[in-house]
Amino acid sequence: MEKAVCTAPKGRPREFCTEQALAAALRVFWSKGYEGASLTELTEAMGITKPSLYAAFGNKEALFHKALDLYEAEKLDYMRTALDQPSARGVVEHLLRGAVEMQTSQCDPKGCMGVIHMTACGSEAESIKTDVIARRASSQAALVERLERAKREGDLTPDADIDGLVQYLYAVLQGMAVQAGSGATRAELDRVIAISLQCWPSK
Repeated sequence: MEKAVCTAPKGRPREFCTEQALAAALRVFWSKGYEGASLTELTEAMGITKPSLYAAFGNKEALFHKALDLYEAEKLDYMRTALDQPSARGVVEHLLRGAVEMQTSQCDPKGCMGVIHMTACGSEAESIKTDVIARRASSQAALVERLERAKREGDLTPDADIDGLVQYLYAVLQGMAVQAGSGATRAELDRVIAISLQCWPSK
């Protein structure tokens, strides 16, 4: 476990676990958004002072990018394992169910952190929004590549619109994230998955 030793305002060294502090910052950003998370709320949740935050993580923006890295590594692992499923339908179902599992977890804030920050509109959050959009584009490209492979292998029909299917899938994922953030139940989101799978093209 990585630890950082920072200098407190009175000059006394202060040691804390950077992994735990970053996880606490992630929960604040996830629940309040980048613009809504104040430095006071972040430092209180992380259990450190503002000078310690700057010394260990840089500024608020740099802290957010590190928190987003942690979010992708820990909370979005299902997106990577989905691509390993043997069929296109299996890929989609794994992706949808993984999203609902994460979005309705009792251990974390509701909704999707990426969706929350794509709607950030202040000038301060412009680089944040750009980063989130770029990460989403990378994930979409990987999914397009996987479904194109399915098409070549005959798992999807030759006339399947891969780009359209991926756009549709992300619209469903983002819609479920918004609903989860607004209090939708697991059962309600499972119904969305069931209907989405009914619409999925099959040979």
